Amino acid sequence: MCGRFSIAKSKEEIAKRFNVGTPADFKPRYNIAPLQQLPVITSRKPYEISFMRWGLVPSWSLDASTAANMINARGETITTKIPFKHCIKDQRCLIPADGFYEWKKEGKAKVPFRFTLNSEDLFCFAGLWDSWENQETGAVLNTVTIITTEANKLVSDVHERMPVILRKDLERLWISETITDSQINSLLKPYDEQLMSAYKSHKAVNSAANDTPDCIQPAPKIYPGESFSLFD
Repeated sequence: MCGRFSIAKSKEEIAKRFNVGTPADFKPRYNIAPLQQLPVITSRKPYEISFMRWGLVPSWSLDASTAANMINARGETITTKIPFKHCIKDQRCLIPADGFYEWKKEGKAKVPFRFTLNSEDLFCFAGLWDSWENQETGAVLNTVTIITTEANKLVSDVHERMPVILRKDLERLWISETITDSQINSLLKPYDEQLMSAYKSHKAVNSAANDTPDCIQPAPKIYPGESFSLFD
């Protein structure tokens, strides 16, 4: 799965990398969590960053309570599962990022790991989006889900699933209006593990309330105020 990620680059770097306009108030994010706003690039606005809430609420939902359960969509079933199959036709999006987190159980602790490209460059997750209208207030809620696939060898040591990361040269194909079903399926594959890196991340990322540069830092050997134990 993918339940946390970062996009810690400046808005200038993002604008240059994706050839998009960025909002004036755009700020680096170090620990984006479900039900928070995240940046997306859609086929309807392919040259600007939009913001949508993480956790898909299908247009036909009676309420917005589905969001927390649909932060991810399995790539293997998005063309057949009702919440996603109508989105895959023309509501695909790019989700810019520079790293994502997964947790591994080590003894009694769950240790966060951060996964990035070897280059530490920006990349994109493949996503789906939808718009839901509150029938009582008329307010429109735009939401998004990140597509996942089986983990590559690097990620599988920590988790069995990983987000679909698109190759740079195929990002625009994902949001193209002329993409075919076979091309869609061909993109929903694990990213090449030889092009990725991983490290134990600072425990600050454990709390979704933390959104500071500490989250993307490697874990220290000893945290302040702690000490080694011979019995750990």
